[in-house]
Amino acid sequence: MQRARHFAATLLALSGLVVAGSGPVHAQTSPAQPGTPSTGEMPIEDYLALLARIAPAAHDGARAYRQAWLQRCGRPLTAAELRVAMAVGDGNPVLMGMIRASHLRDAAALASLASQIDCTRGAR
Repeated sequence: MQRARHFAATLLALSGLVVAGSGPVHAQTSPAQPGTPSTGEMPIEDYLALLARIAPAAHDGARAYRQAWLQRCGRPLTAAELRVAMAVGDGNPVLMGMIRASHLRDAAALASLASQIDCTRGAR
């Protein structure tokens, strides 16, 4: 129970960092993409890099979720969608399950959860 609270607090802190980091201060930490207009959104690779530093299991689960999203929905998951999936309510149940399965190194659970991604609801 204590670990779950610590994990939830870590995700909440990460969400706060990302939201605070999406304000008017702009720093480029990823290589520029030619021909891509700036949307003001943090690049997903930067978001995942933050996750890797703060909560490695969350990073691994988010990468698995991102890959499953691409395969199932046919389009890439945006950083904004991933932030919503992490932070709204108790978090997207599939994403939270994938984080747990990644932590436990449970490939069967990851595969099962990947099949539950609902592309019609967005990442919420």
